[in-house]
Amino acid sequence: MARKKKDEIHQELQQELPAQPVLNIGMVGHVDHGKTTLLERLSGKWTDTHSEELKRGITIRLGYADVTFRKCDKCEGAKSYTTKEKCHVCKSETKPLRKASFVDAPGHESLMATMLAGATIMDGALLLVAANEECPQPQTREHLMALQIIGVKNLIVVQNKIDLADEEQALKNYGQVKNFLKGTVYENAPIVPISAQHRVGIDFLMQAIDEHIPTPARDSGKDPIMLVARSFDINKPGISPHKLVGGVLGGSLKQGTLKADDIIEIRPGRVVIEKNQQIWKPLTTKITSLNAGGENLEIAMPSGSIGVLTSLDPSIVKSDQLTGSIVGLPGRLPKVWNELVLSVHLLQRVVGTKEELVVEPIKMGEALMLNVNSAATVGVVIELRKNKIKCRLKLPVCSDTSSRVTISRRIGNRFRLIGYGEIGEK
Repeated sequence: MARKKKDEIHQELQQELPAQPVLNIGMVGHVDHGKTTLLERLSGKWTDTHSEELKRGITIRLGYADVTFRKCDKCEGAKSYTTKEKCHVCKSETKPLRKASFVDAPGHESLMATMLAGATIMDGALLLVAANEECPQPQTREHLMALQIIGVKNLIVVQNKIDLADEEQALKNYGQVKNFLKGTVYENAPIVPISAQHRVGIDFLMQAIDEHIPTPARDSGKDPIMLVARSFDINKPGISPHKLVGGVLGGSLKQGTLKADDIIEIRPGRVVIEKNQQIWKPLTTKITSLNAGGENLEIAMPSGSIGVLTSLDPSIVKSDQLTGSIVGLPGRLPKVWNELVLSVHLLQRVVGTKEELVVEPIKMGEALMLNVNSAATVGVVIELRKNKIKCRLKLPVCSDTSSRVTISRRIGNRFRLIGYGEIGEK
């Protein structure tokens, strides 16, 4: 048999994996603990692209990047893991393991709603902790609690910035992390020391991801349900009218399948004026193409993040106007709620603050921030019952009954996580 050319081998290796990522992994943690830097080291992509993000040096919107994890059969242990087609140790061709979508969530305290929206599509998460700081920091605590409430089961703690800590400080920080995790569902989560800045320990992190964040089972036989985490216009200013394309929805397909030319419904939709009143109406449109990882898809399966190009007017989707919506087949989506009855479970202490504040009972007329799936809305309490509240929503949400809703209260000038609720009919 003639020896295969390098480009033929390359093509075969690429074809071993589907274009669509098989899971979503979150990057969470306190501001400036290195989430975006680590993602750039894994993916080669800097996800902070918005002008305000670049100016302020922090993540504001959810960022996305796909990573293909690979392994060298000739090497052993952590050094066999890579994202490169050739092994950095022995220079052999590597084999792809799986492709993952990473969700870079903001760590700043004022952007907790955005983090909570992103957490709903995460199948696992990396919690970044700076080795040169005390642990936990306020948003470290808040993000961990949010992951628990939302039900993210698989967590890896990344002890970053070990290059900025001496041995004594790094060991002290490690002990603080272990103590912080004690008593939580993540008590036995692996802790991986790295320096993202200097690319140290990232092979050990990839090994931990391979071993501790499994690909979840999906149900492609159900009606499609897609959570929209981003919406935007990809047309450049000044483009010719005949070259315009429709609006893009970005998010994760939780179940079912989608394909080009499917007619889809988007709920809650958008505000329209009828008879001098503002009402919300669902949107119906056609999928023109599907994309994942820069490649077109014939069919989207329930798995990692996807982009859905639609025939919607781009003005409807720009600037994340449809973020928090749910996509599915016309007439087959969950109910749209203007009011929510929630069975409430409050935490003992407020998370996200430096002070250990007791969570006070919810009050009549109080305005709460509610995160439902990938949507964030404000609910004003209009009824108080035993362990239940009824809220009138500023923005309607689409969700099944029994879905879990995170509840945050304004404390000072920030909304802080105080518990969760479950949607009931009455």
